[in-house]
Amino acid sequence: MNNHHQRSRNRSPERNWVEKCWDCTCLELLSPRVVHKWLNISTESSDYSADSDDSIHDSSRTFFPLVSVLRIDNLGAFTRSRRRKSETFRAQLTDSKELRVSANTWNVGGELPPEDLDISDWLDTDYPADIYVIGFQEIIPLNAGNIFGSEDNRPIPIWESIIRETLNNIKPVKPKIKCYSDPSSPSRCKSSGYAPNIEHEIVLESDGETVVETCTFNDSVTRDSKEILEEFVDPFNNSKSFKDYHPLETYLNGDNKVKPEVNCLAKLDINSIMYQKRKPQYVRIVSKQMVGVFITIWVHRSLRKHIHNVHVSAVGVGVMGYLGNKGSISVSMSIYQTNFCFICTHLTSGERDIDIAKRNADVDEIYKRTRFSSMSKVAIPRSIKDHERIIWLGDLNYRFDLSYEETCDLISKNAWSELLESDQVITLNMQLRKGGAFDGWTEGSLNFPPTYKYEPNSDTYYGEDPKVGRRTPAWCDRILSYGKGMRQLSYKRAEIRLSDHRPVSASYMIEVEAFSLKKVHPAMLL
Repeated sequence: MNNHHQRSRNRSPERNWVEKCWDCTCLELLSPRVVHKWLNISTESSDYSADSDDSIHDSSRTFFPLVSVLRIDNLGAFTRSRRRKSETFRAQLTDSKELRVSANTWNVGGELPPEDLDISDWLDTDYPADIYVIGFQEIIPLNAGNIFGSEDNRPIPIWESIIRETLNNIKPVKPKIKCYSDPSSPSRCKSSGYAPNIEHEIVLESDGETVVETCTFNDSVTRDSKEILEEFVDPFNNSKSFKDYHPLETYLNGDNKVKPEVNCLAKLDINSIMYQKRKPQYVRIVSKQMVGVFITIWVHRSLRKHIHNVHVSAVGVGVMGYLGNKGSISVSMSIYQTNFCFICTHLTSGERDIDIAKRNADVDEIYKRTRFSSMSKVAIPRSIKDHERIIWLGDLNYRFDLSYEETCDLISKNAWSELLESDQVITLNMQLRKGGAFDGWTEGSLNFPPTYKYEPNSDTYYGEDPKVGRRTPAWCDRILSYGKGMRQLSYKRAEIRLSDHRPVSASYMIEVEAFSLKKVHPAMLL
């Protein structure tokens, strides 16, 4: 008996087909890039692209929050594992903020967009968000060459250029609030009395807010300084106060007394202001492709420095259960002190019962195999459900339990509530109370026509001619959310005819916890 147990312990565990194939000599004949693509093997934990900016902390690096230097026993207040035991302490150190998040999904059917494609209605730019999460499916055609060959990323720059231009054409919201950084100083920005009073508001970028500095500029400013200011301070152009005066540096470094007006100007750091003026207001923090699945996340520039611990996990569930023609890309990040996860998916298509079962299995595999690795000792989420706020978007491919004729009849009547009764996501949700794939997830009201399947460049559903073949219309493109503090504001589709799907968007106001230095007692610091 003892020998039997000894043999059992020495026996190597049964390996799955991926591990067996990895040792197979046939894979050695293929390029490492193709093998990594097939098996969704990431060579680095930060295997994604993002905008670079030397003036802002690199968000791909692990962040050690300031709370880690506090001499207290409750450091776990910012980790999920000990959070439940530290709610009181956590409330003492954090403030609540609300962020507007725009989630967007579109199956583009492998179609390349024209460079002047207008996606502003899809991204709902009339109501600017702090974060834009944009997911695509079939960003390249799902043919054998793209599935088994090297990654075709040629459409990515085109789409990102369209997104960048759309977001950075959003008009910034400027609240009519005047904030003074030093209101207690009676001499700050006070007129000297012998030069024209020139008052102008300069918009500065702050942490998630717009700060308006109001100063009265007088006396000595060089012509060089005028050139720096004139593009956004028109009143200076005709002012005599700019003529025939010594450089600003002579007042700051020489023997002359520094006048309050000049000191005010120096504090504004004009060069920095001008550099900020030239920066785009939205920056890309993540872009990741897996065959036809692509996710890109953009944030307002002022929010970027509050985003840390960015990690990506790709899971293929397509051909042979592992290839990326179907599957998910998940992005994990901490925004302030709240953990977010954004998931872009493309599940198995088809209307048969076996296809429904495969879609459910796809979701289970995504849950099981999505893992966010980190070399950091900071406790960060490792799986999807470890996060506090989650948005799942994509072509879920669930259909109606109705015939083509019944579905089209209800669509013609705008009978959305009756369609919902036969929607597989909804009917599954009734079963999911028993612990299924989307148990506990929520979705906004579906008050728009099914998003699939349209004839090219048409508002006509595919299949009105039975000879051509039929696809029953369905709400394939969905956006779901999970977690507390998430208030959905809208859920709609856009009327862009590029592909056989219509794009869908949802916007949320999401509560986050932000560490507050004001709440830290001096005794807690070193």
